[in-house]
Amino acid sequence: MDELAHKRSSVGAKSALFLVFCIGQERYALQAVDVVEVLPRLQLKPIAQAPSWVAGVFAYRGVVVPVIDLCELTFGRPAQLRTSTRLVLVHYRGDVEQPPRVLGLLLEQANDTLRCDPAQFQPYGLDNRQAPYLGPVREDAQGLLQWVRVDDLLLPAVRDLLFPAVPLDPASLEEPR
Repeated sequence: MDELAHKRSSVGAKSALFLVFCIGQERYALQAVDVVEVLPRLQLKPIAQAPSWVAGVFAYRGVVVPVIDLCELTFGRPAQLRTSTRLVLVHYRGDVEQPPRVLGLLLEQANDTLRCDPAQFQPYGLDNRQAPYLGPVREDAQGLLQWVRVDDLLLPAVRDLLFPAVPLDPASLEEPR
């Protein structure tokens, strides 16, 4: 069997690609099908009075995209300024009645991928309702890897804050003359 045929047979139909990143020393993964694009860390426009884990917004292909600092959201500390800290754009589908939206995530050490069977991720025995996006874990030689489910990242109140159902009309901001 040639090498290419062996690779095809070893990567079964149940195989999925994950983007691996870290928060501190802990490893996490996003399913690659959720990823739109991986960018270097960019300058963001801060948003006054936003929660601390809202890193800001930036313009991406004519659309203003909110960016979440996943380190701040998860553990209450901002992502470190490293060359491996990336701005990862993902398809966020938090509301089935709305089309997917682009959401930015600041992720530390987002520079590796993993191909594996998603069934290798197992429940970790904790009902973590405060962080429903933290999914099952997978054990490998480097320890535990936790799956971050993009569609569960934002609680409904946060989703409504970042992606209001009825966007603000700029004309409503004009003072009557």
